[in-house]
Amino acid sequence: MTDGLPLTHVYNLARLGHAGDVVQFTASSDECEALARWSGVLSVEKFSVRVEIKKLSPSKFALDIALTAEVVQSCVVSLEPVPAGIERRFTRELHFSGPARRGAKPPESETISVDMTGDEEPPEDIESPHYDLARPVLEEYALSLDPYPRAKGAEFGLKEPPEERPESPFAALKALKSGS
Repeated sequence: MTDGLPLTHVYNLARLGHAGDVVQFTASSDECEALARWSGVLSVEKFSVRVEIKKLSPSKFALDIALTAEVVQSCVVSLEPVPAGIERRFTRELHFSGPARRGAKPPESETISVDMTGDEEPPEDIESPHYDLARPVLEEYALSLDPYPRAKGAEFGLKEPPEERPESPFAALKALKSGS
């Protein structure tokens, strides 16, 4: 674990050929326990990842990531265990900018222009070809968790109708006033 993350899977992008690569990894039982603590769920029963990596240029890479997880959360109403399945597919684009050099400017062919009008995110700049594939997976996993899990049939509210309201202390004053 690095930086307090419960799972890491470092990949060397410098070794990637033009054919691309497929990387699959599954969390061990210890990693599942760490994932559960990290994400605040009761347990993580299964956590598997499949990443297709493509080389778009010598310094740009595309990741197509599929996450499958089975978790057990605590019901916000009854605190009963609530099992949930997560299946998430997402993409990321990486741009290797290399170690920062003073005054170094990328060649014109490597200049990146970012269109901020669309819905697409700009590429993530990375300074090392050793990229932790688990980082974006953990981000998406955390965003995929139900913030208010409920057990089937669990509802907020009173189970029985409220009893008659007790007499207000002001009712006695009103009776005194009307009686005088």
